[in-house]
Amino acid sequence: MGIYEHSVTLDIDKCTGCTTCIRHCPTEAIRVRDGHAQINNSRCIDCGVCISICPQKAKQPTYMPLSEISKYKYKIALPAPSLYGQISGVDDIDYIIEGLYDIGFDDVFEVAAAAEMVSAYTRMYMSTPGIKKPVISSACPVIVRLITLRFPYLRDNILPMLPPMEIAAALAKKRAKERHPELSDEDIATCFISPCPAKVSYVKNGFAGYKSEVDCVVSIRDVYFALLKVIKNKIGKSPEKTCEAGAIGVGWASSGGESTAIFNDKYLATDGIENVVRVLDEIENGNIQGLEFIELNACPGGCVGGTMTVENPFIAKARLLSLRRYLPISQNAPGRDEKYVPAGYFFNELPTDAPFTRLSENLGDSIRMMTEIERIRKSLPGIDCGACGAPSCRAFAEDLVRGVADPKACVVASCEKLMKYLLEINPAGFGNVAHNGKSEQEADSADKTCENRGEKKE
Repeated sequence: MGIYEHSVTLDIDKCTGCTTCIRHCPTEAIRVRDGHAQINNSRCIDCGVCISICPQKAKQPTYMPLSEISKYKYKIALPAPSLYGQISGVDDIDYIIEGLYDIGFDDVFEVAAAAEMVSAYTRMYMSTPGIKKPVISSACPVIVRLITLRFPYLRDNILPMLPPMEIAAALAKKRAKERHPELSDEDIATCFISPCPAKVSYVKNGFAGYKSEVDCVVSIRDVYFALLKVIKNKIGKSPEKTCEAGAIGVGWASSGGESTAIFNDKYLATDGIENVVRVLDEIENGNIQGLEFIELNACPGGCVGGTMTVENPFIAKARLLSLRRYLPISQNAPGRDEKYVPAGYFFNELPTDAPFTRLSENLGDSIRMMTEIERIRKSLPGIDCGACGAPSCRAFAEDLVRGVADPKACVVASCEKLMKYLLEINPAGFGNVAHNGKSEQEADSADKTCENRGEKKE
C-alpha cells in the first residue's frame, strides 16, 4: 500500500504548541511534541478543522496556484456548486461561468450538472433489492476516509458511486474530444475549483485502485479574487445563457441538498465533523433505525463551509437559495429508457487503510495492550488538560503503551509526585505554608475569627 499524500501542512515556525488543534481533531491525529504540533499522517483525514481553528494560522491547505493553469494547452474548469454562493451582487450563475472563461479557462463543465446525474442514479441504486441500509453518501472524501479508519464496520454502507467531481471530469474530457478531435489526452486538463483540502488529497491519491480524472485542484479562494476583477464589469449586462445545472445540482453545495434530491424522506443530513462522528457512532451502535439514506458533510453547513472558501457559510447558503429560484429543477437526467446505473459511475473497491483503533495485527497483543492502556489511564489525573501534548489522558496512555510518549510528560502527575516528595522531606516546613505565609493552623484560626465577626476573609 502506497503512502497517503495529505493536503494539510504545518508551518513549524508559526506553531506555538498551544494545544488548540489537539482538542478539536476528530481522529486524534495531532500531538504537541518539542514545542510544536506534529500530525500523524496515518490518522489524518484532511478535514481541515485544524486549519480553521489554529490561532496562529500554522496549518494551511496545499493546492495548485491558479497561475499554474496556464501551462496546460486546453483547460477545463470544474466549478464546485459552492463557488456560486461566494460572490455578492451576482443574481445569475452565468456571470460566474463567463468569468471563468475570462480568467483563462477554455471550457467550463459544472460539477452541479454532474451532481444531478449522480442524484438520479442514486435514486436507481436505492431501489435495488438487497443493498445494505442506511446507505451513506460517498460524496465527501473526508467521510469515506473517516469510516475506513474509525468505523470500518460501516464500510459496506457506503454508496459505491463516484462523487460528482469525478463524473464531471470524465464527461468534460469526453465532450472536449468530441468538440476538438485534434486534442490528445495529454492536451486536456480538468481543473477542479475546490472548497476544501480533502478534494486535493482525493485527487493526489485516487480512490482505492481508481486514478482520478481530475488533473489539478485550485482553491475557491484564489479563483474568487480573480473572478471579482472580471465580474464587476459584467454586472448590469445580460450574460450568455451557459448554465447547465438546475436547482438540484446547485443545492448540493449545502447540507441536505444531496438528500432531498433522492426524493426519499427517510434520510438524515448532518454537517460539522463533531456531529458526523456522533451520527456514525449511533449508526454503528444500531441506535438509528428506519432511515435509508445518510448524508454527512465534514464542513459546517456543507461544502459552503470549506476551509478554502471565502464567504461565511450561512451567507453563501442564503445566496444559493436566491440563485436557485431562477433555475429549473434539473437540467440533467438519464434517459427514460435507462433502468440501470452505468458502470462508469461506480467505484469497484474501497480504500484498505488499516483502522487506527487497531493496536496490533495480533489479537492477543491487542488485548494485552488494551489492558495496559486502561491500567495506565486509571493512574492518570483524568482531567484531559492536554499539557502532555495528547488530547486526553486515554490518548496519552495509548501513546505510552505504543512507546511514542515520555511518562514524564504528564505535568499534573509530575507536580503531584513533587508535592509528595517535598512533604516527605520536610512535612512541617512545606506542609504548613498557606494563606499569605501563615501556617495552616494560623490560617484556620484567622478564618474562624473572620466568620464570627462577619468579616470578609483575606
